[in-house]
Amino acid sequence: MHPDQFTVINSVDESVFEKGVKELAYHADVLDSMKLDASARIQIHVGGVYKDKEKSAERFIERFEDLDTQIKRRLVIENDDRRYDLKDCIQIHYATGIPVLFDLFHHEINNSGETIMEAFELFTKTWKQNDGLPMVDYSSQESGKRQGKHAETLDLDQFRNFLESTKPFDYDLLLEIKDKEQSALKAMEIASNDHRFRMIH
Repeated sequence: MHPDQFTVINSVDESVFEKGVKELAYHADVLDSMKLDASARIQIHVGGVYKDKEKSAERFIERFEDLDTQIKRRLVIENDDRRYDLKDCIQIHYATGIPVLFDLFHHEINNSGETIMEAFELFTKTWKQNDGLPMVDYSSQESGKRQGKHAETLDLDQFRNFLESTKPFDYDLLLEIKDKEQSALKAMEIASNDHRFRMIH
């Protein structure tokens, strides 16, 4: 599950933080009501930098530690395309134990120089055995549009190359493509020959 962009744990506005906690508790309640184990996750971004990135990351860590266990057991953080790259998220993981969900497209835009293979080596180690499979968000750039604009449809050759380059790893893959089912069906066909993937309809 992915609450909206207004769910900001490290906000300097206490009311925004409190509303965010309520939103997370709601999502956790839904997953608990469905009797899903801890591999069912709630995905959020670290948040804003508020003119002091280090202090803002520390505020996230402090607030995470004070969250109810019901929420903490399900949270994962995602690297974003402007503020907190994979390296930043890994540092937060070291302080909290929270797993890192890897967003490929965001990494291509905002990174610290890691290759895809290096990035996979890093983020997959943030997931323990009882956390479930590491999670990856997959999307790509829409040609001719502003940087960060998600593609309308799946680039089949690019997707094949991605699967090939990450063969040493096992992970859950989430598609973030605008035409949704149309690209999902194409991705399923391509991935059907890859033993790592069990399709979820």
